[in-house]
Amino acid sequence: MTEQKQVTLKINDRTVAVQPGTLVIEAARRLGIEVPSFCYYPGLSLQAACRMCLVDVEKAPKLQTACTLVALEGMVVRTETEQVKQARKAMLEFLLTNHPLDCPVCDKGGECELQDMVFRYGADESRFVEEKKHQPEEKWSELVYYDAPRCILCFRCVRVCDEGMDVKALGVGQRGAYSVIIPNREDHLECEECGMCIDICPVGALTSGTYRYKTRPWEMKYVGTICAHCSNGCKATLSVRNNEILRANNRDLSGINKEFLCAKGRFGFDFTQHPERLKQPLVRRNGKLEPVSWEDALAEAAKRLKQVHEEHGPKAIGFIGSNRTTNEENYLLARFARANLGTNNVDHHRSADYAGLIAALGEKAAAGALATMQQLGEAKAILLVGNNPTEQNPLVAWQIRTAIRHHGARLYVINVNAIKLRRQAKQFVQVGEGAEPAALRWLAVGQADLDTGVLTELAALKEALEKESDVVIVFGAEVSGAGTRDLVAFGAHLGGQTRFMALGDYSNSRGAADMGLLPDRLPGYLSIEDPAARESFGKLWGAPLPEKPGLDARQMLDAALASKLKALYVAGANPVKSFGITAADRLGGLELLVVHEMFLTETAKRADIVFPAACAYEKDGTVTNTAGEVQLLRKAAEVMGVRSDFDILRILSHQLAKMGLGRAISLRTPEAALEEIRRNVSGYDVSQANLLLGSAEATSPHSPANGRAGYVVPAGAIFSSLDTLFTSGSLGRYCRMLNSVPEARAKP
Repeated sequence: MTEQKQVTLKINDRTVAVQPGTLVIEAARRLGIEVPSFCYYPGLSLQAACRMCLVDVEKAPKLQTACTLVALEGMVVRTETEQVKQARKAMLEFLLTNHPLDCPVCDKGGECELQDMVFRYGADESRFVEEKKHQPEEKWSELVYYDAPRCILCFRCVRVCDEGMDVKALGVGQRGAYSVIIPNREDHLECEECGMCIDICPVGALTSGTYRYKTRPWEMKYVGTICAHCSNGCKATLSVRNNEILRANNRDLSGINKEFLCAKGRFGFDFTQHPERLKQPLVRRNGKLEPVSWEDALAEAAKRLKQVHEEHGPKAIGFIGSNRTTNEENYLLARFARANLGTNNVDHHRSADYAGLIAALGEKAAAGALATMQQLGEAKAILLVGNNPTEQNPLVAWQIRTAIRHHGARLYVINVNAIKLRRQAKQFVQVGEGAEPAALRWLAVGQADLDTGVLTELAALKEALEKESDVVIVFGAEVSGAGTRDLVAFGAHLGGQTRFMALGDYSNSRGAADMGLLPDRLPGYLSIEDPAARESFGKLWGAPLPEKPGLDARQMLDAALASKLKALYVAGANPVKSFGITAADRLGGLELLVVHEMFLTETAKRADIVFPAACAYEKDGTVTNTAGEVQLLRKAAEVMGVRSDFDILRILSHQLAKMGLGRAISLRTPEAALEEIRRNVSGYDVSQANLLLGSAEATSPHSPANGRAGYVVPAGAIFSSLDTLFTSGSLGRYCRMLNSVPEARAKP
């Protein structure tokens, strides 16, 4: 397809060239010229309701709305003539007819677009003398409040809920001056509670239940960091006052998610101040966990780890890491286990087959075969196998809807359930429970034991996909091992560049795998049985590494129940809940259970030593989202009495080194650890400058061995927690605002 010739026009006597179809309001922004508007919002349908974007176009009989006017060749536009200014001032006068002048108490004060425009154009008095119409504030949910008199009827909220979220929970009722925004359940909302309507509102009509009447914008500091919940890596700007997080949004639209945040990203931060938060180390004495000092707890842990190592050997010790801790902390845990204690019994809750995908792709993984979030949002065609992105990976669902709305993408779905995204799908194939791998086997080689009806639908889907080019294939935990290899083999025969994205559960599920929290893989997916890889990391870490793969998480828990595993070190995970352990107290025959945790979870209650750990919003580092994009985690607040997992592991390594176990970890900061990771982990040589600027840096790992050899996945090793929009593993139960909405209580 030939590239279209650009359109050249003048705006305020400055020349700009834009693509055909560009709106004048966007062309002006290219020149840094602000054309004010309330109803216009990039990515949403055009409304032209507020009339604030009026501009003077040469030879036009009257002023034009820049938000609906397409730039044409030779067009001459002026945005600041006296006529334009007077027109905007008049529009403001109309908007203020019934708008309450309650800026001193309005939560939007200091951030209000209407307030800014009134200051700019000086609509400081009104010719209307009638009494303002007043309606009482409405509580639509615990999270969303509506004040009708403040509403300027820009309809942004209605459009983002309909077009962006595909929820349609908001509409417009009545007519004229009596028009109001109405929720879908008369006096309350029944929706995904994403809060998009709050952030997109240009005035104080829609406000947040977590933030209202608590502080003012200029009294807070703003920290851009990464959401602590699902694996999509949305950026959230945390608003902090007096060391307490009061609000979360993406105010500068700088993240890969731009304006999008789901309910967890926007409202799921109050766990940091939960009254059950652990703030002092605990050691079990006389059968009871008792508070002790950090010095005592660390000394006790080091002494008892040394004792188990001496009495039972390194194979009697296991480590279960977290898919929420940072890359640097996961890297340290892999090093601590293998170099200090000499064991490959290292694993975590694996919720996606990242290792299998990297192995199946081989060198192709480093050649752009892994899809980024942006590429998903710009895809021409998408194949979704398993998972329910609307509930489990909300940004992925948003990007899929964006690709369909803005780029005409075709969506193909294979799933057990009739998920919400089926409404946008060109073809939807519903298979039986656990039949996704069989469906992929049929797509790859034409052989599978499936119903005739399903085979007919798969044949039609395959025929359609073979006509597509540049397909993005997205898959969940239902696909692993041989299923992953079949998926990659099928994708290899499609036209153009086929890209893949595996969908995990939590904020650093991908990073945990990349950093070597696997029983048979070192950081960068190097095989533990590869002598060169062992020698390289052994030299780097200062100790010879064990040669044979260790136990996976389920095998470790089974060994603990059978009294074969004597010590288990759990950093930021809750295996008792996630793996469904129902054993008696302290996991059977364990002599030592050490846990890093924020709360007394099911696992922490059974522990011998509990270290109170900092959460993602209380530390620095990096995380890698499910698409393999690395982003900076920034410290927003501080809780007295807790320490980061990084510091706990570093201090313990020094204590064990004094006892003759390995070499002390000399990395004093996450920045130093990241530098070591950049030099030694495949795919992680990312730009630090870009990270500091807030960019998401795509990794490009590749399998060093024969990519077609495959990666053997133990049965049951990969599974999803099937979280919803209102749950987040063990952490979700401590998010009070999330749990306050009826939608959360209605979920299983």
